[in-house]
Amino acid sequence: MSLAEIKSRISNAETKAGRALGSVDLIAVSKVQPNERVEAVLSEGQRIFGENRVQEAAGKWPDFRTQFDGIQLHIIGPLQTNKARQAMELAECIHSVDRPKLATTLARLAQEIGQCPDLFIQVNTGAEAQKAGILPQDADSFVAECRSLDLPVKGLMCIPPVEEEAALHFALLAKIAKRNDLSGLSMGMSGDFEKAIAFGATHVRVGSAIFGARDYS
Repeated sequence: MSLAEIKSRISNAETKAGRALGSVDLIAVSKVQPNERVEAVLSEGQRIFGENRVQEAAGKWPDFRTQFDGIQLHIIGPLQTNKARQAMELAECIHSVDRPKLATTLARLAQEIGQCPDLFIQVNTGAEAQKAGILPQDADSFVAECRSLDLPVKGLMCIPPVEEEAALHFALLAKIAKRNDLSGLSMGMSGDFEKAIAFGATHVRVGSAIFGARDYS
């Protein structure tokens, strides 16, 4: 599917939900994609990209920034504390703040560096043991903790369980965000981004629908 088609579907979903056109940011998830595919999407005008791994992002995006203006890089995968400084120096936004230790590390580094990317707190809405994220019942206190550390928390992020109805998880995330006065909702991927927009997503993370299937070999 072309980038233009994805953008058209986003616009249609915004209109259907009664939202302003352009209120949803498309994050093109470029993890494990060859540079030529990424460059092609950059050449089409896309400027917001998501990467799971800091190491991969470091090997890819500094060069692209010399060729294309206005790139925004979002780290959307699990972040190890020993990669936090590198992530903060590379990215404009981190979507996976998922535990107190990471929050305190980011706060300390923000003081040292003098700046901090925008942050989203990852909420494990399905309470899945294998998945990162703050549990829903702990989300309010964690938001408060991050704010007490002067971290720029802009919103919440979730990855719904694959076997459950995503809408239930989007609704839960939106409810938690509303009661914590957070406007950002990073939710929705290639298969369900239109549904996420209906529940208030401000950032949708779309990879394979733009780039094609990933080759992990």
